[in-house]
Amino acid sequence: MKQHSSTEEDYLKVIYKFSAEGASVATNTISRHLKTSPASVTDMVKRLGEKGLVDYQPYKGVRLTEAGQRVALKTVRKHRLWEVFLVNVLHFSWDNVHETAEQLEHIDSPELIQKIDEFLGYPKFDPHGDPIPSATGEIVERETIPLAECPADSRVTVAGVTEHSKEFLRYLDRIGLNIGTVVEVLERIEFDQSLMLNVKGREIVLSGGFARQVLVIDS
Repeated sequence: MKQHSSTEEDYLKVIYKFSAEGASVATNTISRHLKTSPASVTDMVKRLGEKGLVDYQPYKGVRLTEAGQRVALKTVRKHRLWEVFLVNVLHFSWDNVHETAEQLEHIDSPELIQKIDEFLGYPKFDPHGDPIPSATGEIVERETIPLAECPADSRVTVAGVTEHSKEFLRYLDRIGLNIGTVVEVLERIEFDQSLMLNVKGREIVLSGGFARQVLVIDS
């Protein structure tokens, strides 16, 4: 019998996503992200609190306990491994894997996930550049910066994105800004903070707002 419901796992994953360095997450944030009523969120976090998975204080927000963190990381691990499997093995496009992985992440089979991890060669990052927690919850950290902060004449490699909408990812595909793409910053346009880039031999202009959603590392 599965220990935690799919809904509980969804809540814990969202709290993990919006928490930073142990900070509490507002119930309104959870409500907006899960598209459910604030009353339903309050009921659920109280239930999670009774199970020892979160620490909930009215008007102060919610934070994961150690037990809740373990469940959240396990769910995130399964989601991101499934995304790698869907893209690398079944040839899904990176803009079309999230919803399917959302369903698959709730399969409770540690042996299956272990076999998938082994089959994929123990990947450290998913197709969007997000780190995949290990079986013990460890995460490989990388020093990334937004493309928008890169100076002119720099050469960087696309390592991740902070926006996962289909429209955003499809536009990146159109201009060739995929994970692993080497980019030369030719010019920073001070007027609107846009960037002139060399991407695979083509010059493109990217708005500053768009470039802030693309994460890069030094080449």
